[in-house]
Amino acid sequence: MNNVIRSAKKRGHALSVLVILFITAQSFAQKHADWELEKIPVNLETDFALSALPPQLRHDATVYLLDPKKGYYIAHKGSNGFICFVTRTEWEWAEFRKDDAAAISYDAEGAKTIFPVYMDVAAMRATGKFTPLQIKNIVIDRIRKGIYKAPARTGISYMLAPVMRSYPGKPDHHDVMTMNMPHYMFYAPYLTNTDIGNIPNGQADGPFVINPAALFLGERKGPFGYIILPAGAAERAKIISENKGLLKRLADYKSYFKVEPHTM
Repeated sequence: MNNVIRSAKKRGHALSVLVILFITAQSFAQKHADWELEKIPVNLETDFALSALPPQLRHDATVYLLDPKKGYYIAHKGSNGFICFVTRTEWEWAEFRKDDAAAISYDAEGAKTIFPVYMDVAAMRATGKFTPLQIKNIVIDRIRKGIYKAPARTGISYMLAPVMRSYPGKPDHHDVMTMNMPHYMFYAPYLTNTDIGNIPNGQADGPFVINPAALFLGERKGPFGYIILPAGAAERAKIISENKGLLKRLADYKSYFKVEPHTM
């Protein structure tokens, strides 16, 4: 009987070792095959990042650029409290995409409370030592521990770039899209669409709430929610028209930036 038990334990141990080796191999492959991003040309990345802001805020804003092997760094130090950058990794979806790129800006409050998450995610990806799922779990854990906190006051994030390639933010849509969608985002931690009188999943023809982190943390537990107000038709057309040069440069750089005119 003892021999049978010892034999079973050995088989169980061997199976455990094989499982660990398989998981490690899968994790290693994921880390080192997908993590590294291509560096966007500096002038193009700078202009794309600045396009997130209204023109009057651009000159004195702080511009962050991404070094794919290190993370974000300051390329231009501003003085008005606003920052802008191009986000390349959205931790909520636990994927290392190479074609995810959206220009975003924050006021001083968002720069203090929300941007650190983008910085940490980019830095972790840049090491090549983390899988997307590990990064997602680390961020969730830090939110739960209070390391990442919700904005302490109402504020604004401008996303007025003429094009963005990103996730739509809906739980049933897990692929990136290229869109003409300049919009304004007002900090709304823990809010839902119901709170502002919209349907649960939100309608995009007026203000709506988006909070991807709540998909994983639970309703009213995501500290980085926003009330999103799309730019009006006339303003959107003006933004697209004034940025024709930037749109062409982006499309010439990567074909995934091409989008049909006025596609929302």
